[in-house]
Amino acid sequence: MTSLATGFVIYLVVLLGVAVITSKYNRTLPDFLLAGRRLGPWVVAFSERASGESGWLLLGLTGLAYASGLGDPSGEKLEPALWTAAGCFCGLTLAWILIARPLRTATEKYGALTLPRYLEARLGESSGRQHDPLLRIVSTAIIAFCFTFYIAAQFAAAGKALHSTFGWEPWIGTLLGMGVIVVYTLMGGFLAVAWTDFIQGWLMLITLVVLPLVAIGELGGFGAVSDKVNAIDPDLLTLSGGRSATVLWSGIISGFAIGIGYLGQPHLAVRYMSLKSPDDVSAARGIAIIYGFLTYGGAVLMGIVALAWFGAENFSDSELMMPAFAQAVFPGWLAGLLICGALAAMMSTADSQLLVTSSSFTEDLYHQEMEPDASQEKLVKIGRIVTVGVGLLAFALTFFSGSSIFKKVLFAWAGLGAAFGPPMVLCLWWQGVTRNGVLAGMISGLVTVLLWDNFDANVWLSSQIEGLRLYSLAPGFLVSLVVTWGVSCMTAGKRSE
Repeated sequence: MTSLATGFVIYLVVLLGVAVITSKYNRTLPDFLLAGRRLGPWVVAFSERASGESGWLLLGLTGLAYASGLGDPSGEKLEPALWTAAGCFCGLTLAWILIARPLRTATEKYGALTLPRYLEARLGESSGRQHDPLLRIVSTAIIAFCFTFYIAAQFAAAGKALHSTFGWEPWIGTLLGMGVIVVYTLMGGFLAVAWTDFIQGWLMLITLVVLPLVAIGELGGFGAVSDKVNAIDPDLLTLSGGRSATVLWSGIISGFAIGIGYLGQPHLAVRYMSLKSPDDVSAARGIAIIYGFLTYGGAVLMGIVALAWFGAENFSDSELMMPAFAQAVFPGWLAGLLICGALAAMMSTADSQLLVTSSSFTEDLYHQEMEPDASQEKLVKIGRIVTVGVGLLAFALTFFSGSSIFKKVLFAWAGLGAAFGPPMVLCLWWQGVTRNGVLAGMISGLVTVLLWDNFDANVWLSSQIEGLRLYSLAPGFLVSLVVTWGVSCMTAGKRSE
């Protein structure tokens, strides 16, 4: 066995070992879905960051920075790497400030294990509907629809990483990644997911920070890197990328639009809900913000350094750059561990999304609608069955969608951010929000994203204002916010029919 393969095998054994150890703690549905709300700030912060960053950061954003530099001189990328990183960092900070503590407090007050259940309980106070199947069904359907695409992107990331590393056919790597994730999620539930995220979070941090810094040293320092990249194209290192003002502002707005998506991601919301105490939020927030600064900055830096190392257009698919870069800079065994950082990013997100989708079906549909008196043992079993089903569906989807990891994630991220972001913020911070307002906001936000992405809205926008294009989450979030607020104002003080 090669040293590269040895590092990879050790990593997988550790993950499965965590699953075996944590499996004995899943006796009830709250244990399986939220680890009994007994996690500390370090585990929650690393788990939230590892889940929020996913394979798109290790392969997608690094590949984007490699392909187009800081500001994309070609003007072809809607979300330039620098502004995407800056927007995401601001977005995660805002989510920890606006969402984390109030959601942790409110979900414990209502005894809610899932986001749909929280919305039902919170809005039931004003609507007079303590049991609201429509609200739960709509929110569960949105979660399942968007997460299936999101999980498929993570499985595709595994296939690419293992194809680049070992030369395996992509479907083999995809199947292996899916199998490992489903097994440890089935066995250990949220506790296994959180602790594997903690381990994977360290691997991701080391990969994104250490790899580019060591490569910079090998190349002769920052000055040498800058000279090599400038020789390719001086605009690669400029904030504007040499683009026109309209195109530049389109990129900045789209980059920051990605950031506001953090306000509506169910797989991140459950991290806040799993904290041992609301008083732990401030410590977890500080850890998560520092982590985000280092990893987003490291991802962009890696792409720029790889440009200096390999030259431009050295890969038919820029998302294959990171594994090749690790092998070029480090010895085999260490490269194997760092490549596991890419798998870690994918796994830490996919396991969370599998669990959130499973919990929505199990708690919000099966338990609340079909069998309210089901035993805890049976509910855990149903959750595991759904986990396998969603995993298989996402695996199939990886072969029916030709889009990149980055594009798959951006679509799912936009759908979830537009559907849940404004309703979540308003539910936590405004007493005037109503059940009908939230329903209308969720549906209108998702529909706006779907229409924007599938009917060439940016083509029409560019024809009106030359060079103007926007990421679909920007209009989707705005529509959802206005509709949620407007319908809530119109239905305030009225019980839903």
